[in-house]
Amino acid sequence: MDRAGKAALRKKVTRRQLLPLLADLGPSLVGMEACSGAHYWAREIEKLGHQVRLINPRFVTPYVKTNKNDANDAEAICEAVSRPAMRFVPIKSQAQQDALSVHRVRGLLMRQRSSLINQMRGLLAEYGIVIAKGTAALRRALPAILDDQTNTLSGLLRELLLELRDRLRLLEERLHGYDLRIENLARSSAQAGRLMTVPGVGPLTATALIAAVGNAQQFRNGRQLSAWLGLVPAQNSSGDRTVLLRISKRGDRYLRTLLIHGARIALHHSSGKIDPTSRWVNAIKQRRGYNVATVALANKNARVLWALLTRGESYSAACPAASHPSAPGRLRAAG
Repeated sequence: MDRAGKAALRKKVTRRQLLPLLADLGPSLVGMEACSGAHYWAREIEKLGHQVRLINPRFVTPYVKTNKNDANDAEAICEAVSRPAMRFVPIKSQAQQDALSVHRVRGLLMRQRSSLINQMRGLLAEYGIVIAKGTAALRRALPAILDDQTNTLSGLLRELLLELRDRLRLLEERLHGYDLRIENLARSSAQAGRLMTVPGVGPLTATALIAAVGNAQQFRNGRQLSAWLGLVPAQNSSGDRTVLLRISKRGDRYLRTLLIHGARIALHHSSGKIDPTSRWVNAIKQRRGYNVATVALANKNARVLWALLTRGESYSAACPAASHPSAPGRLRAAG
């Protein structure tokens, strides 16, 4: 489309024909839905001198005028990308995608381990042997169960359990290897080192956040990052009536889960501490309960992490000027 919004080119092309076609065009604004492979194509198209903007597919749907097909979708993307208030998805670098790939493969192994453990617990429960949930409980109980010749387990089932135990050990070894990879990524990144000074933020959270948002410059403030992660209340407001609901749970579920788990650990270790953040979150725990305090701390940590990413500062939980119990943790310039 030209600047007046009229179609200047309509042509159906294959993947192989796309880059040669764009290479023959002058510098243009290229809009794309943020779908599978979009970041790769965006980087390749930018190399040709074009400006690329990725849009969440949900924001394109309202601009589809009639039946869905490729031509109507392309027209809707052109219309959506020209809106001044449209929000765009930052283009990830190859290094960011590499780090996210490590997290995705590790997440797959975690799911496979949970599935394998549940399979073993289920098989044993069919023979009247009940094991508590969790990897540690199964690891403690399984050797004694296999060595006990007086229980109801048959020889065939013992062979199956031994095979599953070997598979579980292999999965745990591979998981340990991926944990070491993530720790090495965190050690090699100055950004990750600053993020890990925040209570409740470790190598997993730090590297996943950097890979997902980069330097976080696309967010105007910390609350926007929290909203993108789904850690702020959803609204159902109209006129002068403001109704706040539970957290929206939008955005990246994996990142939100890491932040909440990290906040839960930080909250557990905050009892008895006198720094402003600990006093603030413990006061919330007394008023609203443990779970609300955990999510509140995860929300605060997300905002602090935004400040660390955008300003290049270091975290300090205590500050002499912060004497009020509700005062948040302060930031200090990295020296």
